[in-house]
Amino acid sequence: MSAPSPLPVLDISGFRANPADVGFVEALREAFHGIGAAYLVGHGVSDDLIARVRQVADAFFALPEAERLAIENVHSPQFRGYTRLGNEHTNGLRDLRDQVDIGREVPAPAIGPGDPAWLRLRGPNLWPEALPEFRAAVTEYNAALEQAGHALMRAVSLALGQSADHFDAIVTPPEVLTKIIRYPAPSETFPTDQGVGAHTDGGFLTLLHQDTVGGFEAEVHGRWVAVPPLPGSFVVNIGELLQLVSNGYFRATPHRVVSPPKGIQRISIAYFFNPRFEARIEPVTLPAALAAEAPGGESADPDNPILANYGFNSLKVRLRAHPDVAARHHADLLG
Repeated sequence: MSAPSPLPVLDISGFRANPADVGFVEALREAFHGIGAAYLVGHGVSDDLIARVRQVADAFFALPEAERLAIENVHSPQFRGYTRLGNEHTNGLRDLRDQVDIGREVPAPAIGPGDPAWLRLRGPNLWPEALPEFRAAVTEYNAALEQAGHALMRAVSLALGQSADHFDAIVTPPEVLTKIIRYPAPSETFPTDQGVGAHTDGGFLTLLHQDTVGGFEAEVHGRWVAVPPLPGSFVVNIGELLQLVSNGYFRATPHRVVSPPKGIQRISIAYFFNPRFEARIEPVTLPAALAAEAPGGESADPDNPILANYGFNSLKVRLRAHPDVAARHHADLLG
């Protein structure tokens, strides 16, 4: 029998129906202060929609390699599209995964001298022509997760002693990214078991849907623990910017993925709900009782500072994670 997960289970259904649900806000505050992550149920994302996204994910990874590479992210200045196996890096090391990245679908803006470099992250997605149902399913999924993200941010605001709408202006609309990720087992070609290396996410919230395989781990009270799949749930964890905005009262949870055993693959869907690139993130003024337990939100890693402007924070992460895309499209930004 597997050990029980250390993560609490948060049911947001009551809060979605009644934003005066103090019980949910208090439970969220405790979870994000103590661990920084929880299972989320009652989120309003239908089982049917999740199943359809998983079907198109399976179909995409079953395509011939040439059709997957037709939307390889080296063709996208926005870092969208397919990342081939081993081409994303965490902590400078190759991860044993391939994936598709999908962001908000907008035209690429005209960028002039003096415009911020993070504007390059806005633009269109790359969609697989061989699988037209992929775009429809993922677009619907992103819309459903966006609603869940807004509800969570209102609860986060209340949990920090602010008005429910405190963050509305900087997350309307949010910058979003969905990663549909396949983790194969280690092989002679890729002997590493680093599905994803240990890291914290850079933004506000991540909602992760797992399959039944397992392999996701979180650092809880100084030790790595398995976070097994829980049917009907997302794993929600906070990122560095919520740590910053809460002055460290909420903590960004380090997490990683261990590769599955031989003969098995794992497919996960990670959705990132973040502030607008333009947003400058400032710590809120916490109530005295919370402030007394807030150690400060800055990163302890001098090589990974948390930048107050989300656009630059996101660009920093992308340039590090995808050196091939960075070299092809953003060589002028590389030091």
